[in-house]
Amino acid sequence: MIRQFIKGKVYVFVDAANILYSQQTLGWRVDYKKLKEYFEKECDLKAVYFYTGRVGENHKQNSFLKKLEHFGYVVKAKEVKRIKVSKSAYEWKGNLDVELAIDVLGNVNNFDTIILMSGDSDFAPLLDAVKVQHKRALVMSTKGHISRELLTRAKYINLKKLKNFISYDK
Repeated sequence: MIRQFIKGKVYVFVDAANILYSQQTLGWRVDYKKLKEYFEKECDLKAVYFYTGRVGENHKQNSFLKKLEHFGYVVKAKEVKRIKVSKSAYEWKGNLDVELAIDVLGNVNNFDTIILMSGDSDFAPLLDAVKVQHKRALVMSTKGHISRELLTRAKYINLKKLKNFISYDK
């Protein structure tokens, strides 16, 4: 399905937080093993990066991240921070947007097409920088989680359309 929008070597960058929200909207989970296999069938996949906040010694999360590494993902994780937002309220923050952008720009000569699995408008300047280098850009997310800024800069693939290929079967 995505093959027609891709040229040459492909790097995929997964913004885990954004995809988590997409999964909640979709009502099904992405099987990351199937996702990687899907990319391998559809294109000349060279690398898949996965960015996520880490919550302490969460055994379940650490096990999941090890599984991703076993599947061939390059996992980038950092500890989430507890930030005080008011006198009695805290917010958890584990943003890896800068790390993702650094990795994209650091690898720009290694790919012809980037697939960004995120809908975050913060990545719009990054896609501009990639396109100046004459690279193709695709974004994958879901309705309600994809920004207008990304829609105007890249080919949009709705994750909903990939359910049969990448959903987790219980």
